[in-house]
Amino acid sequence: MTLEDLVRLRRARDRMDRDYAEPLDVPALAGGAFMSPGHFSRSFRAAFGETPYSYLMTRRIERAKALLRRGDLSVTEVCFAVGCTSLGSFSSRFTELVGESPSAYRARGHDEGATIPACVAKIYTRPVRNGEAKAADPSLG
Repeated sequence: MTLEDLVRLRRARDRMDRDYAEPLDVPALAGGAFMSPGHFSRSFRAAFGETPYSYLMTRRIERAKALLRRGDLSVTEVCFAVGCTSLGSFSSRFTELVGESPSAYRARGHDEGATIPACVAKIYTRPVRNGEAKAADPSLG
């Protein structure tokens, strides 16, 4: 992989971070990186350790968690606000990454993190796949 490829991949990743709520797909992201969809997906995974779809969904779930903690939006409203088009897919992915359903996450109290600075809270509330969580914390496995 060339340095130019890495720059293009970082731009695509930055676009996902910035425009997570927009309808983004691999062909559109690949076109912006001047790569074929297949090459883009393989290169993205090699560079960042996960597929473009997985990365984008992690960003969306991360934002969904923040919106659900506020408590003023329904799960359906949050689903669409973060760019997901299917409530079922959103709920399944949320449950997979967070370990509980969006409704359960929204319903429980989140006051324990109120005094933690947002930059620190973001690190600890970032969703991880269940396998990653188990590897990081042996008490989960």
